[in-house]
Amino acid sequence: MVKMRDVAKLANVSVATVSRVLHNPETVKEATRKKVLSVIDELNYKPNMLARQFRRNETNIILVVVPSIMNTVFSGIIEGIEYEASRHGYRVLLGNTNRKVENEYDLVELLKKRQADGMILLSERMDSNDIKSLSEEYPLVLATAYIEGLKVPSVSIDNVSSSREAVEHLIRLGHKEIAHITGPLQFGISKGRYKGYKQALMQNNLEVRNMLVQEGDFTFESGYNQMLKFMAIEKTPTAIFAANDEMAMGAVKAVKEFGLNVPRDIAIVGFDNIAFSSKFDPAITTVAQPLFEMGQKSMKLLLQQIQGKPILKSQYILDCELIVRDSCGGKGKEKVLNENIST
Repeated sequence: MVKMRDVAKLANVSVATVSRVLHNPETVKEATRKKVLSVIDELNYKPNMLARQFRRNETNIILVVVPSIMNTVFSGIIEGIEYEASRHGYRVLLGNTNRKVENEYDLVELLKKRQADGMILLSERMDSNDIKSLSEEYPLVLATAYIEGLKVPSVSIDNVSSSREAVEHLIRLGHKEIAHITGPLQFGISKGRYKGYKQALMQNNLEVRNMLVQEGDFTFESGYNQMLKFMAIEKTPTAIFAANDEMAMGAVKAVKEFGLNVPRDIAIVGFDNIAFSSKFDPAITTVAQPLFEMGQKSMKLLLQQIQGKPILKSQYILDCELIVRDSCGGKGKEKVLNENIST
């Protein structure tokens, strides 16, 4: 079956341009429009009729697919989405998948049945080819995650460089035995943070030791359990970089149960800057993501697609900040992590 991307490739234009020719032809230059229409005839392309009617049957509802509403990181992003959506007369329909990919596919049916005008996906569990196919037919933005090679509008931070800077902060404090509790390594976010951890060690001539890396699942319990494994090592690490704040807090609990002090005996750094991280004892040093801004930018990109406007960049990387608190020492040395916006 001929797909929209086949038309785009032969016509030497973007998929978004083909979509605009079909949905908003008046926004496309005449020469380009004629070229695309000629290729459509040549390939005998039959557009998805449901998708063609999509713009003519607006619901003013945006579908936001979230892996878990219990994760406060997503709450901050949703707040930004709702703020921008309400400014333009849209309502947000929240789809909680409970971390099950089959639930994501069920929610996609709402989009296909025209019960929403577009979708913001706060997950990377779906097959990347399915995400790509959806983006060619419907307005879609991928938030928090960037899937390498996937030309879908996305909003995220640079997980590699921000994690590297967090670990380098521990190195500057004198730590050499630094362990890492990763997130689930099938996800790009977790891989990026693990890569940043390794880069920091290697760039400072420190050995990356497999026994100092344990895979968690972003929950408090997994941080606690993986920390217990580190405590069983003959030479206990002096510092921990956890891929999120909840796991960092779980690690703190395990350390305290051994009668040790954080940060005097073991320093701990998290990631995300969730609300409770500053109230926890000790307050967690962490990388703060611009969650509200990520949600707001995602909604702006989605609106551009709904309105048939061209997307100038496929990837937006926002700034983040290292917040130094009590859990690792060195308080007062806050450092902005300068990310770059890339296409």
